[in-house]
Amino acid sequence: MKRIVAVVVALALFFFGVMASLFNVLWASDWQDTINEYTSSEFPPSFVVEEGNTSNKIAILNIEGTIMDTGSQGVFSSEAYNHELTIEALKEIISSDDIKGILLNVNSPGGGVYESAEIHKYLMEAKEAGKTIYSSMGGMAASGGYYVSAPADKIFASDETLTGSIGVIMQSINYSQLAEDYGVEFETYASGDMKEMLSGHRDPSKEEQEYVQNMVDSMYQDFVDVVAEGRGMDQKRVKELADGRIYLGEDAMDNGLVDEMGYLEDAMASMKESIGGNPQIIEYGQGQGNRLLLNYGAASLMDRLMGKTEIAQIESLLKNRQGIEPMYLYEK
Repeated sequence: MKRIVAVVVALALFFFGVMASLFNVLWASDWQDTINEYTSSEFPPSFVVEEGNTSNKIAILNIEGTIMDTGSQGVFSSEAYNHELTIEALKEIISSDDIKGILLNVNSPGGGVYESAEIHKYLMEAKEAGKTIYSSMGGMAASGGYYVSAPADKIFASDETLTGSIGVIMQSINYSQLAEDYGVEFETYASGDMKEMLSGHRDPSKEEQEYVQNMVDSMYQDFVDVVAEGRGMDQKRVKELADGRIYLGEDAMDNGLVDEMGYLEDAMASMKESIGGNPQIIEYGQGQGNRLLLNYGAASLMDRLMGKTEIAQIESLLKNRQGIEPMYLYEK
């Protein structure tokens, strides 16, 4: 028994010794600068990815995850996308004479109509300010993910990239039959016939259906306009492609939605050649910080400690999808 206890104690001491040594090594290395930058009060945070000419910069802007404004997110959040950070980064890029190009790193199924349109607005301002914009689309750049890529001067995708899904969706959950089966009745007092529009406890009226469809059609036309302008395509051709379907990278290039096949490094090499010189590469977004944390499972651990389990995520999804919020979103 004493031998077992001694072995356990020795292993524990060895483990903590290794962890202490690892911590000291990391703290003494460049990781200290990365951690300090990420946790600093500067907003939006940016990271130097590659040294070079500081008056001739390329900014990587990560747009990863569902494009939704979910409020402020802390260091230990596992959410990859931060809308406030994205918009503030774009404002900073626009105002900086040193930043010559923007490389969008997009891996998103899309998201809110408002958020996608806001990103597009600032990207157009960046173009007007003389910034070169490239988009590198990762595993998915569908719906709103393509919407924000459309203004780019050049769009890259890989063979595996899922893109397209050009269109708008609005939906609610109709639980009226379930309520009837269980004898649940709703007492509602509304100031107008349309105040209950898309309420889940009853079937929508024909007037409501027509009104909502008109809203969807209007936002769909906005999407078509963005793609037609960004890609230099005829609206008729865009509408042929914009029936909601997704395309693989090669198909997207064949139909004009993508310019070149390649990954992020290929897009960066092309942008460096376009910008010229020896540009410094900086990165905005939570890509680096999240990778740092997720490598050690911190974000996942914090989610579980705070009760953010799979069930909680499903409940949140159902809550967010209920109502009439329009989405540029590819629904998997």
